[in-house]
Amino acid sequence: MPQLIWQKSSFSTHAQDDCLEVAAPTGGPVLYRESDHPRAVGRATAPGWAAFLRAVKADRCAPGRR
Repeated sequence: MPQLIWQKSSFSTHAQDDCLEVAAPTGGPVLYRESDHPRAVGRATAPGWAAFLRAVKADRCAPGRR
C-alpha cells in the first residue's frame, strides 16, 4: 500500500491542534481525519467530498457570515 500524503486545511494554523487533514489516493476514496485524532479516518467518495466542499463554501459565503 502506498504511503498516504495528508494535506492540512489552508484555514489551519500551527497554533491550532484541531486541524482537518485530507488524503486522496489515486483511484480510492477521499480520506479525512482530525490532526489530534489521526487514527480515526473517515472516507468519502470523490463526488460526495465535492458536494461537501460546495456546501461548506456556500455557507461561508452566505450574508452575515465570514
